[in-house]
Amino acid sequence: MLFRSKQVCAALGVTFISGRWRASHKDASEAEARAARFDFFRREMDRRSIRHLWLGHQQDDIAETMLMRLARGSGIGGLAAPRPAQKMSGSRWHLRPMLALKKKEIVGALRAVGATWREDASNVGGDFFRNRVRRSVVPAWVRAAQRDALAGAALSRGLLEEDDLALEEWLSELCPARKDGGLDVKKLAGKPRALARRALHRWLLAQPRAGELARQGFEALLRAVERGAPTRHSLGREGFAVIRGGVLRFERIGKR
Repeated sequence: MLFRSKQVCAALGVTFISGRWRASHKDASEAEARAARFDFFRREMDRRSIRHLWLGHQQDDIAETMLMRLARGSGIGGLAAPRPAQKMSGSRWHLRPMLALKKKEIVGALRAVGATWREDASNVGGDFFRNRVRRSVVPAWVRAAQRDALAGAALSRGLLEEDDLALEEWLSELCPARKDGGLDVKKLAGKPRALARRALHRWLLAQPRAGELARQGFEALLRAVERGAPTRHSLGREGFAVIRGGVLRFERIGKR
């Protein structure tokens, strides 16, 4: 397959770049493989000053991703994936121009012009969650819907993205994040919980010393942020989330 990919790129006059996942192991999860793949893309894009990565996601991927993320309780930010244009770190963008097309339409168009379609061998197995959703759940869901469920999922994804962007804009206008790294919880008082949740997510992501917070712990800290009263929550081995004077800060152990 690698040789064939080189041939196709050579025929199109496209530079072919490949890499090997040297940390791979037989029990690697989907998440590990995806992280390794996108880490490779990021390194190569930065090294070559490439700013746009074009991806082949289509409508079937939208439905699969939505069903998978519903199973783990994702919010609208997660359910709005995959997005047509996604801003990444730095000045990089991920672009997905085929989200309006179904897989069968893409395969049919390729075969109509004599192109050979190759299916990833891992797709036929049931080891990964996405493959199980793709092979068993989506077909049954489409049959039960008795309508174009894939197009419906794509429409919902777009509407969720609109709501997600609106909340992001509202939170940016409130500007609860302080230049000293604290979170001004007073600015969130009386606002919808969705804004406080996003503000807290942003704040936690900006704390390099904070440990991973379980969902139950996050919800407890969110309630404290909503109250705005003085509080102290553990954030792993190195410190605490402390609300004092209406400001949430990360306080290292041993320091006051």
